[in-house]
Amino acid sequence: MNTTLSKNYEPGQVEESWYAHWEHKGYFKSTPDDRPPFTVVIPPPNVTGVLHMGHTLNETVQDVLVRHARMSGFNACWVPGSDHASIATEAKVVQMLEKEKGIKKSELTRREFLKYAFEWKEKYGGIIYHQIKKLGCSVDWSRVTFTMDDHYYEAVIKVFVDLYDKGLIYRGARMINWDPAAKTALSDEEVEYKDVTGTLYYVRYRVENSDEYITIATQRPETIMGDTAVCVNPADERYAHLKGKRIIVPLVNRAVPIIFDEYVDPAFGTGALKVTPAHDINDYNLGLKHGLPTIDTLNEDGTLSAAAEVFVGMDRFEARKAAVAQLKADGALVKEEEYSTRLGYSQRSSAVVEPRISTQWFVKMQHFAGLALDAVSSGDVKIHPEERFLATYKYWLENIKDWCISRQLWWGQRIPAWYAPDGSFVVAETREAAFAKFQEKSAAPGSRLTADDLRQDEDVLDTWFSSWLWPIEVFNGIVDPGNKDIEYYYPTNVLVTGQDIIFFWVARMIMAGMEYKQQRPFEHVYFTGMVRDKQGRKMSKSLGNSPDLLDLIDRFGADAVRFGILISSPAGNDLLFDDSSCEQGRNFNNKLWNALKLVKMWEGRQSDTAATEPHFAVEWFGQRLAQVKAQVAELYKGFRLSEALKTIYSLIWDDFCSWYLEWAKPGYEQPIDRAVYQQTVAYFSELMQLLHPFMPFITEEIYHKLADRSDDLCVKQFVPAGAVDNARIAQGTLLQEAISALRDARVKNNIKPKDPITLSIQSEGATAFEAISAILGKQVNADVQFVSEAVAGSIAVVVGTHKLYISTEQAVDASVQKEQLLKDLEYQQGFLASVEKKLNNERFVQNAKPEVVEAERKKQSDAQEKIEALQKSLSLLD
Repeated sequence: MNTTLSKNYEPGQVEESWYAHWEHKGYFKSTPDDRPPFTVVIPPPNVTGVLHMGHTLNETVQDVLVRHARMSGFNACWVPGSDHASIATEAKVVQMLEKEKGIKKSELTRREFLKYAFEWKEKYGGIIYHQIKKLGCSVDWSRVTFTMDDHYYEAVIKVFVDLYDKGLIYRGARMINWDPAAKTALSDEEVEYKDVTGTLYYVRYRVENSDEYITIATQRPETIMGDTAVCVNPADERYAHLKGKRIIVPLVNRAVPIIFDEYVDPAFGTGALKVTPAHDINDYNLGLKHGLPTIDTLNEDGTLSAAAEVFVGMDRFEARKAAVAQLKADGALVKEEEYSTRLGYSQRSSAVVEPRISTQWFVKMQHFAGLALDAVSSGDVKIHPEERFLATYKYWLENIKDWCISRQLWWGQRIPAWYAPDGSFVVAETREAAFAKFQEKSAAPGSRLTADDLRQDEDVLDTWFSSWLWPIEVFNGIVDPGNKDIEYYYPTNVLVTGQDIIFFWVARMIMAGMEYKQQRPFEHVYFTGMVRDKQGRKMSKSLGNSPDLLDLIDRFGADAVRFGILISSPAGNDLLFDDSSCEQGRNFNNKLWNALKLVKMWEGRQSDTAATEPHFAVEWFGQRLAQVKAQVAELYKGFRLSEALKTIYSLIWDDFCSWYLEWAKPGYEQPIDRAVYQQTVAYFSELMQLLHPFMPFITEEIYHKLADRSDDLCVKQFVPAGAVDNARIAQGTLLQEAISALRDARVKNNIKPKDPITLSIQSEGATAFEAISAILGKQVNADVQFVSEAVAGSIAVVVGTHKLYISTEQAVDASVQKEQLLKDLEYQQGFLASVEKKLNNERFVQNAKPEVVEAERKKQSDAQEKIEALQKSLSLLD
């Protein structure tokens, strides 16, 4: 045995050295040339984070596609980068400053805070890139982009100004989603709704100047102080006599009108609704309709404001308890009951979101929704898997709301709106441009306004307002729209991302691409599934069920982790992941390594005279390899990568390792035909090339261990699959079935593997066995002969429609044979019945594809032939 090969495959050193080699060779770096481009932009992970298992799946899928494209003649360009993640990063920096330096954000100027933020980014931002390298991702590191890079910042500002000038961005006071923990507005898409069990409080409101009460049910008694009306349905006779009356708001004893509106459902609850315009979108709309005042009882941090009059400064949930206690003391609380409801949570901070009236910046979305709908409906952008996500995509766009894009933060692109002391404003890219606009619109010739008088908007833009430009601006396509990179690489080929950001990001990138390049940003969108643990729970830090990627790589190796995540991942569907799939990947690595050691053992035993004719195993495996290459090519087209990996895995583990190497290997201390050895090395090398996009490290290592190479597998070009000889493949399948059946018969009849037997083959298609009889005899330790009739006193074995007879010196128990034949007959009869049930179904025959019906008829014919052969064998025993 070649002593230079370790007992088991050891990934650690191998992976590190090969990645360094590929980088040194510049294989991942792309520049425009004459080849067709294959462009992928990485969904930029938050600069705050580390790769979780969802990222691991996503990056692995992208790397498989990119490596496959690179090996298929494309100029593959995979652009890495990260997102500044305004809310999450600012929260991290604030926490760091308070914990490590004892500094509050409020004690810093904006410039000072941003200095700390960029220092934090430089310290922690590279962690995720290290993980991407460890996973083996073949990204172009010369193109790393960050959404706060100078050119990217400039691009975001240019787009804001352009859309404002087009009338597609506006500023206004509207009901928005407010995150009290992050103290910022959120878009509708950043609110995650969960079903929760809460409490419904029934509270008595006294009609002014009377002893009459109206009972109202509320989930949020801490907002009672913001009530400005009570609403009932005009058709509700219970309250008709109260028209024109007022009612006293508990806790603050404020008199407010009783209003009548059909919005209220008389059959729901008590039929009466408290109206709090500042804290509910529906109440807000009622308030607008009836001219009600708005009383905002909450501060931006979720504590009660001075406008609440009571419980001022108390946290909203503590105020709820205090309000309930006071209502009980006042005799105003009628009852409490459990209540199931949906509550909105911030995806950024997990805080319960508050509806709030606020002046913010918005993008008008109807125009953009049309662009994004047309791109997908026309097939210009193709979604995979279409059946799962196309309807969802369309529904959101058809019901879209304007996009709130301002955030009350310092980390991010600052909104380019400039305010004069009188409150008027203009939108411009720079202070100088803004001052020029003020001068143009000023009606007073002697105006003393100076550029220094202008104050820029304090808010920054939503992170997604920068990342929707990602496929364009990673190539500097907004700032320098005519540069050679954007002309060559755009539009990109495929976007691989998670289904949870179909609205946040995917749809918006299509909008931006159509608006600013008049082209789709990508041809295909492939949505990966959600990674869940083996109990079906979404993996998350809070549950503690998400493994550490670097730990997995240290334990199993990057190839095994890639294998584990992909083999578990049906296209677009959620996947259940645990360590066992990585163990399967590690076992596969060792299987490959053992195959390498076996082949290397033969290297010094080659001979030019060992074989006189083409070896069946060599011919058969060449056809199987061509067949699988064609199958895998089709699976790539459909983004069915898990199926592609399973197909390759089966070819290597079963056909190559379990069958081909056994058939091709020489006898003990015998030489191997040189041509067979060289073809074995060639097949092994081609298998490594086929597997390389999925498991790049071990395949490159084995490729170079098999022979001295001047090239690298990483960039070795695929050779298209040739025509497939299905007859030769069928012979190989027959050989496998015969070997398995004969070995099984040995076991059942207590014939040891080393005991010699005579194998007699009776078959109308005896020629099917002629090419394989030598291998068959060697594999089952038998002398093979062909006969025209049954062999008396032998063990009958039926393989397909062929009858094989085992003769041995020891006594044969006919009952064992009969029992097995009867089992086989019962199975075939059941199988035939299930096939005929389909074929007797007129709807199936009429509606199924012709090739499907034909396949069922072929199954019927084969089953009938097998049944006939089994019955003949049984009759001989009788």
